[in-house]
Amino acid sequence: MSEMRWDPIRGEWLVTATHRMDRPQMPRDWCPFCPGSGRVPEHYDVHIFPNDFPSFATPPPEPGLSATKEWRTRKSWGVCDVVLYHPDHHRDFVNLELDHLHKIGRLWRQRYLELFKNKRVKYVFIFENHGEEIGVTMPHPHGQIYGFPLVPPIPAREMKRADAYRAKHGSCLHCDLLAADRADGRRVLFDDGAWTAIVPYYARWPFEAHLYPNRCVQHLGQLDDAELRPMMRAIKRVLGAYLSYYGKTYPYILCFHQAPPRGPLGKGAHLHVELYPIRRSPTKMKYRAGCETGAGLFINDSYPEEKAAELREHLPPLED
Repeated sequence: MSEMRWDPIRGEWLVTATHRMDRPQMPRDWCPFCPGSGRVPEHYDVHIFPNDFPSFATPPPEPGLSATKEWRTRKSWGVCDVVLYHPDHHRDFVNLELDHLHKIGRLWRQRYLELFKNKRVKYVFIFENHGEEIGVTMPHPHGQIYGFPLVPPIPAREMKRADAYRAKHGSCLHCDLLAADRADGRRVLFDDGAWTAIVPYYARWPFEAHLYPNRCVQHLGQLDDAELRPMMRAIKRVLGAYLSYYGKTYPYILCFHQAPPRGPLGKGAHLHVELYPIRRSPTKMKYRAGCETGAGLFINDSYPEEKAAELREHLPPLED
């Protein structure tokens, strides 16, 4: 059963998706995402298909409980895609060739624009969960794309603040913060002329990184092919720094924050990629525990300035 339920205390929607309890858990002796499985094409380079255990569905099922005055319920309409990065079961994002990554970038952009052709889609969220510690249930390298029937709380909050800043100051909040970071220098991982990567001043995770195109655009649909390649190069470079620092495969979350191409929100938005590796050292995890989960107040175990300096020492060379 899948449905959306309203939390009247926090003023936000959440999703129940009970059928997801039955999805496979890191199978070791077979993989439905590998060629030959019968689930995917025998030959592919990058492949996208509907999630077999979606949090949202089209058409959505009827809610299990009827709405009342106290408890609001709605159908969990939406789209959930799986994006397979490569047919090789052992080729993670970080060790794919740049030409191949460019194909993934084009697929992300194409699907972003396709989903918004449906007027019911209010937000498109592109992300990757990587590593068993994150909760990944399939070991094959892949990401996901969700077409939401609403704007989720975190992007909505970000866009409202950026929109208010632009209305008050006449400039982009993100661009102004990036300019201040470049002038300061301590938290900048690199500026390759096309993209800038930083460990933000307000990082919640010890090695959190945000990546921005130097050209101020609001969403992926505004990037042309020539601009997608340096985006993928920048992401791979930061992931490579993590790999060098940790010295082994590591858990992380990758997600795009961007504006919808239509609607009231996002006039002050600036497309960016956020990376959250959840190890605070090669041997220790950073857990989202009581303060973070129960109170919503993150406690970072380190100074972003120090972690940026450590990561800069592990950055791989810039690829052509």
